[in-house]
Amino acid sequence: MHQFLPPGETRAPDPETRLFLAARDGDGAAFAALVRSLAAPSLALATRVLGNGALAEEAVQEALTNLWRTAARFDPERGPFAAWWRRILMNAALDGRRRLRPAEPLEAAGDPADPAPGPWELAEAADLDRAVAAIVATLPPRQRAALALFHGQGLSMAEIAEALDTSAKAVEGLLERGRAVLRERLNHGFRDGHER
Repeated sequence: MHQFLPPGETRAPDPETRLFLAARDGDGAAFAALVRSLAAPSLALATRVLGNGALAEEAVQEALTNLWRTAARFDPERGPFAAWWRRILMNAALDGRRRLRPAEPLEAAGDPADPAPGPWELAEAADLDRAVAAIVATLPPRQRAALALFHGQGLSMAEIAEALDTSAKAVEGLLERGRAVLRERLNHGFRDGHER
């Protein structure tokens, strides 16, 4: 939701918006700083959506190229830069998902190491993580994106709706359907923490 300001009053742009506007005006150092700021969180989000690091890197590169190509369209009065960037990134990631080649086996990724829990807890957590990742990989791309933005990024329904160019009600539906599939498949595929 946009907050309306009194006539004649403007909102001060956030740091990323200032960097982008400076870059759009030809400041190469501002563009480099903006890319450094966006790179890691964007790659993490694209990896969650695509489930493939190489494709996520391609999606982020494509999104940065599109960001530069469409720079003139950005209007800070219509909303924050972060929301506009998320939409560009989600479009690139969802386009990448459509071109997705079969994913590598999940076993090739290995298990995350965590010294705190014991081996048994780690094995159970790894089994569950693999099962969830395998199920999420079968979901339609927009459901995957909604789940990644909500659970991975902690975005609100309105922010996800803006990133996916849809309504908050549609986002609720995407999340409900994705969670229902996860619940149903986990209940049928897992008993006492082990895959059947």
